[in-house]
Amino acid sequence: MKDIGLDAYRFSISWSRVLPHGKLSRGINKEGIQYYNNLINELLSKGIQPFVTLFHWDVPQALEDEYGGFLSPHIIDDFQDYAELCFKEYGDRVKHWITLNEPWSVCNGGYNTGTLAPGRCSKWVGNCTSGNSATEPYLVAHYQLLAHAAAVKAYKDKYQATQKGNIGVTLVSQWMVPYSKDNSNIAAAQRALDFMFGWFMHPLTYGDYPQSMRSLVGKRLPKFSANQSKIVKGSFDFLGLNYYTASYAANVAFSNDVKMSYSTDSHANLTTVRNGIPIGPRTASDWLYVYPRGIWELLRYTKQKYNNPVIYITENGISEFNNNTETLEKALTDNMRIDYYYHHLLFLNKAIKEGVDVRGYFAWSLLDNFEWADGYTVRFGITFVDYKNGLKRYLKHSAYWFKRFLQG
Repeated sequence: MKDIGLDAYRFSISWSRVLPHGKLSRGINKEGIQYYNNLINELLSKGIQPFVTLFHWDVPQALEDEYGGFLSPHIIDDFQDYAELCFKEYGDRVKHWITLNEPWSVCNGGYNTGTLAPGRCSKWVGNCTSGNSATEPYLVAHYQLLAHAAAVKAYKDKYQATQKGNIGVTLVSQWMVPYSKDNSNIAAAQRALDFMFGWFMHPLTYGDYPQSMRSLVGKRLPKFSANQSKIVKGSFDFLGLNYYTASYAANVAFSNDVKMSYSTDSHANLTTVRNGIPIGPRTASDWLYVYPRGIWELLRYTKQKYNNPVIYITENGISEFNNNTETLEKALTDNMRIDYYYHHLLFLNKAIKEGVDVRGYFAWSLLDNFEWADGYTVRFGITFVDYKNGLKRYLKHSAYWFKRFLQG
């Protein structure tokens, strides 16, 4: 990182690594605490600021077994305790805290489609042994928001004045492009955005869910008490924003035959192809099509709709297939990635010039990694990791591109 010229590094603390049984009362793993101390100290010694995420989808198994993790309000106090442990141990050096990474992904993948842990969904949706895609995603979102707000309140009440750091949350959103200029499709794109981005950003800014969600989800959408609403509203110093791709959104007519689920509630059909033409170049990930203009659209929208918050782009990047037959030289030649970063940074620069308050940008990812259900079949890194030969690392062309870019 120092060699490339990076001045900040975003990483996540694993809840179970510091609290093996999920709860403060059941003991702290000193080696786990030390592991992150070593990392933070090493980063600082190289002039690199740590941006620390507290939760990146790894609920301790003990809490999952005990009360169902984020399906239960019990998680709120346990998450606050865990967050406070981190503030106490690392807050003298960490000045940027992120409570949750992509709460939408947890709700959608974990409780609607069942494709991410803990793999819950309605029987008719996917291959799940239990779950309810019409109710659980909304419960999990609710308790994530309340856990986030509790951690932020604790930080602001007890630590911020002395530690002088900032705290925020990272949300993910695609940009939604109306399938056509038809008013019904324009409205569908807005609903799709409400159901992905507004689901979290609206409560964080205004203290309640978007009107479209309240009317379409009805009683299945949990309600905030007056006090909860107050605690959630404004509970961030900055917004982390993950942007990768865009979708077309088309209106879905109301029908009594449609089974209820988070996916169908928005009455918007998301697709990446229109008239046989993809929205942008396809990547190695089936969900990721290249649409750089979307980052500018999303930033502009956030400024207008949500009071121009301080923003860090916390993830932006592109995958390629892991091809075992390629020479190393060919594997390091990632021109598509350079093109992706170049055009996204161009649009990011445009947004900043138009008054969007963006303070930083993180590429996903520094290293090739184990990419959820895709495992090692795709590579997101600007650094090549040789999985066959002792995890040796080689800078890809994109890393050298960043180095030159950062040198001006």
